[in-house]
Amino acid sequence: MSCVIINYGMGNLASVSKALRKIGVEHSISADPDEVMRAQTLVLPGVGSFQAAMQNLNSSGLSDAIKQRMAKGDAKLIGICLGMQLLADTGYEPERCQGLGLIPGEVVQLQCSLPVPHMGWNNLEVRNPTYFRDLQDLDFYFVHSYHFRPAHESDIAALTDYDGPVVAAVQRGPVFGCQFHPEKSQLSGLKVLEHFFAAHA
Repeated sequence: MSCVIINYGMGNLASVSKALRKIGVEHSISADPDEVMRAQTLVLPGVGSFQAAMQNLNSSGLSDAIKQRMAKGDAKLIGICLGMQLLADTGYEPERCQGLGLIPGEVVQLQCSLPVPHMGWNNLEVRNPTYFRDLQDLDFYFVHSYHFRPAHESDIAALTDYDGPVVAAVQRGPVFGCQFHPEKSQLSGLKVLEHFFAAHA
């Protein structure tokens, strides 16, 4: 299985790569659209603003490569934090911007009475157990000011509570995204990654 961590200039590449090595997943880190097109598994990390990320992906040709690769139907993708948000149709950080459109929905700013960004450890309410087997009672590490609002309830894989329900993970077929950082969530995060890489596309 070939795995590529996509380097578009805004990802926490080292920590994600370290987590994959820890669970025994061979991978490369690449900014080459051709390598993305050949991969069986794509990892889309991200830290920063939605608009800046999409500008980088679009200008490098990586955006088209990701969409074309996933349209073939024989690959899978995991988006992490901002990488999950980029899966949406639209984001608003800091202005309205088109996303990758792999999971219908929009990414909007958190509006709540608690401090923003939401930062710290939270439990999950699992809706889709595909990658969360035996993880219902474990905590995961979050850092974010915006959140994904899927157009369809069926695409919500997990929720967390932060002054109300917040989408913690999304899944549509082979496309999976988590708002929390699995690479920073210790054993629980590594288990999610193990389940993801063990499953077929």
